[in-house]
Amino acid sequence: MTEEELEALRRHAFGVAYRMLGSVTEAEDVAQEALLRLAQQEASIDEPAAWMTTVATRLSINVLRSARVRREAYVGPWLPEPLLEDPEPGPASRAELSDSLSQALLVVLERLSPVERAAYLLRDVFGYEYSEVARIIERTEANSRQLVTRARKHIEASRPRFDADEEVLQALLERFLAAAEEGDVEALEELLAEDVVLYADGGGKAIAPAVPLPGAALVAQFVVSVARMRRALGEFEPRMVTVNGQPGRLLRVRVPGGDRVWEVLTVEVADGRIQTVRLVRNPDKLAHL
Repeated sequence: MTEEELEALRRHAFGVAYRMLGSVTEAEDVAQEALLRLAQQEASIDEPAAWMTTVATRLSINVLRSARVRREAYVGPWLPEPLLEDPEPGPASRAELSDSLSQALLVVLERLSPVERAAYLLRDVFGYEYSEVARIIERTEANSRQLVTRARKHIEASRPRFDADEEVLQALLERFLAAAEEGDVEALEELLAEDVVLYADGGGKAIAPAVPLPGAALVAQFVVSVARMRRALGEFEPRMVTVNGQPGRLLRVRVPGGDRVWEVLTVEVADGRIQTVRLVRNPDKLAHL
């Protein structure tokens, strides 16, 4: 295989693993391990991408099982590590699969068992037949159908519906950020849904609310307070980015010897108002940026 073909397979394995794990660093490890195992195969493989899907899925299931206790003990809300680049190879794949990268879906998937998560992704995201799903997760076809059905019901019940218009989302995000920097609480409340919720993932390693903050008034006061606090801490550099397929903002802070990522922020919009604000502040989840 050429280097380009191997890189495409690595990126494919990463895409599978990231959706399974919600972690860039863990997904990179899975992708590298899958590529290593591919190189060690003596017999020729007819469909390398399908082979990589199988290995990446099984490795990810093992990672999730070993990480379950650690994730259950996580301090504060858990959010996926922000992904600033779509791992799929090509615009057609990006358009088709970008929704499966959203933080909203990854948060819901976190509540499924590892095998349910794998069955759902293989069937509904990557389009595998049930016979193939069964082979990959090492279950019967009937059991695989049950796992997918159960996962779908849970996702439909838990996953909120958001507006998909990227231009509207981008415009609201920019107005939200401007109002926060200006300390305009009233303008912020007009942009926020009454039942908006802010989730901040500090992991016990960065300043962040330990519980989700509900309601427009509370969220507006919080983001204004944080903006004021930042001005006293030093020089920050904002950068508009695409996070998990959606508009977002990355914030860097100048520190001695260079700078580091302070925070990644995204919002989700429903009916023309911001319904969810997500802040990733855990430095471990920002190190890859």
